[in-house]
Amino acid sequence: MKFRPLHDRVVVRRVDEDTKTAGGIIIPDTAQEKPMQGEVVAVGPGARDEDGERITLDVQAGDIVLFGKWSGTEVKIDGDDLLIMKETDIMGVLEGKAAKKAA
Repeated sequence: MKFRPLHDRVVVRRVDEDTKTAGGIIIPDTAQEKPMQGEVVAVGPGARDEDGERITLDVQAGDIVLFGKWSGTEVKIDGDDLLIMKETDIMGVLEGKAAKKAA
């Protein structure tokens, strides 16, 4: 199934962070916080301004972004855990960071 977000919404897949500390201690899943960065999977066409003109989004599919801890709505599509959020919930794009492939 393919999902297309509307207006200024963005679909994000969380990027898994390391489960080890710098000292080599393994952190169990129950003690880990959910990562606040992810890869943009899909973007909507953009919102409209007062004149009816479309305002394009600043993010695009493939960007690695930072977002707030409680941002977005969690959904499951085709077995993938995804977040749907407005572009304004995204704090910024991580430049030069390679996307980690989900296993």
